[in-house]
Amino acid sequence: MELAFSGDVWHWRGPAPHHFVWVPEDDAAQIEEVAAAVTYGWGMIPVTVHLGGSTWTTSLWPKDGGYIVPLKLAVRRAEEVDVGDTVEVRLTLDV
Repeated sequence: MELAFSGDVWHWRGPAPHHFVWVPEDDAAQIEEVAAAVTYGWGMIPVTVHLGGSTWTTSLWPKDGGYIVPLKLAVRRAEEVDVGDTVEVRLTLDV
């Protein structure tokens, strides 16, 4: 399954601060349809993320009935991405 969307980068200041992009509702609904077949626990969904010229593997985090894409520091630096920037994201899920 391939999904492509744009979203704003935001920062979570929790005990382990991190940067994320929300998966839009329509795309999150498509992921939810296959979630049981691909999750490895706690609702985490393994994906390959493409942002600019960077590609990496991670997991979508479930949050507030949707999913968020964690953005690695190395990727944010390489792509010059910061809080408030709108980015184009492509996700690949192996289903």
